[in-house]
Amino acid sequence: MPTPCLQFKAVLLLLLAVIGMPKMLVAAPPNIVLILSDDQAWTDYGFMGHAAIKTPNLDKLAAESVLFRRGYVPTALCRPSLMTLVTGQYAHVHGVTGNDPSPKYAAAESDLYKQRRAALIANIDRFKTLPSLLLEQGYLCHQSGKWWEGSYARGGFTHGMTRGFPERGGRHGDDGLEIGRQGMQPITDFIDMAVEQKSPFFLWYAPFLPHTPHTPPARLLEKYQQPGRPETIAKYYAMCEWFDETCGELIDHLNASGVRDNTIIVYVTDNGWIQNPEANGYAPRSKQTPYEGGVRTPIIFNWPNHLKPQDRPELISSIDLFPTMVAMAGGNLPTGLPGLDLSDALQSGAPIQRDAIFGEGFAHDIADINDPEASLLYRWCISGQWKLLLTYDGEVNRYRSTHPRTEKGPQLFNLQDDPTEENNLASQHPEIVAQLVDRIQNWYPVKQRKTQLTAP
Repeated sequence: MPTPCLQFKAVLLLLLAVIGMPKMLVAAPPNIVLILSDDQAWTDYGFMGHAAIKTPNLDKLAAESVLFRRGYVPTALCRPSLMTLVTGQYAHVHGVTGNDPSPKYAAAESDLYKQRRAALIANIDRFKTLPSLLLEQGYLCHQSGKWWEGSYARGGFTHGMTRGFPERGGRHGDDGLEIGRQGMQPITDFIDMAVEQKSPFFLWYAPFLPHTPHTPPARLLEKYQQPGRPETIAKYYAMCEWFDETCGELIDHLNASGVRDNTIIVYVTDNGWIQNPEANGYAPRSKQTPYEGGVRTPIIFNWPNHLKPQDRPELISSIDLFPTMVAMAGGNLPTGLPGLDLSDALQSGAPIQRDAIFGEGFAHDIADINDPEASLLYRWCISGQWKLLLTYDGEVNRYRSTHPRTEKGPQLFNLQDDPTEENNLASQHPEIVAQLVDRIQNWYPVKQRKTQLTAP
């Protein structure tokens, strides 16, 4: 005879079936795998139309997924971009606007500099992080790859690779940066453990790929070497394919473990990159800038048998990933999140109800860890085909030459007609500039004393 507990469960399931509760709420919670490319242009994939770079694993994933070709990150620099993903907040709110405190105001190894590094990391303690919210739902959470905010445990992960500051070498991932470049075993071991424990899991896979140093395997480099193609370009192309191979290894292991059908895969890059053909660094209008080469990225959502493959035209931002992943895991969303929960739109195919996205840019080195505006370089908005950039006089130190702030007025681009942002139309459409300036100011007000520009 069934026990009272079993009888209760049977009645509960019957009631849920009768009233039509979503399947997601009565099934096992989905695993979530967040794949983060590091320094890769939005164009540099087969499925985005690149003529040379081969990304067969991500091409297959994109074809089976909800794909947003017009995805964006609010900030075109890795640390603030990753902090947005883990907190769901813009950089001017979460406080990590750059990669490091400026060495101009304290020597890099001084006690004061270390205090500022610690204070910067402490910003994460102000928020319910993505892994901490998933932990409340019974998830095991693993960090690998890029991670700046102290140890993995500081971010709410149950497992991970990064020791973090103040440990020696603990800056932007330390031991975690081995993932992908030196195999996938820490990840596969974690998946195997979670499967054995019958626990849902969250995986942060943020390999140091295709990020410099561009040291691809010889077999891949040889594929891209050809007369007339600079070696720097060939190496970067090979790095993109190397990253794609690691994504394939990860997906293959999910399949082999029998959990692929109940695993959501989310893909985004932290910021863009345009390879400088004459050097090992990046070209202007890419990383650290709000131009398309710095902030645009494809964004992918994949969940077999739950999300119908779609190629969607809407604008979305990585600010939306936090609420969407938490909601799809059945978690409780914190109040005050600026991003949208896209879970209903992803499952129903309904249009996303938003007509603009916003972003900001700050210097690599933070002039004042308590005043984001001290390092403010850009605010921007995209609405429909229009993109407006406003440029500010925030202090830039070590990386001054990478900021092409040559325009001394608003920059307005029609992305539909001019996707490479060659023609500034601000003088021809002052009414559009004024409208978007108002929207930017309502989103993130700044003091006029900090700006080089004045609204028209």
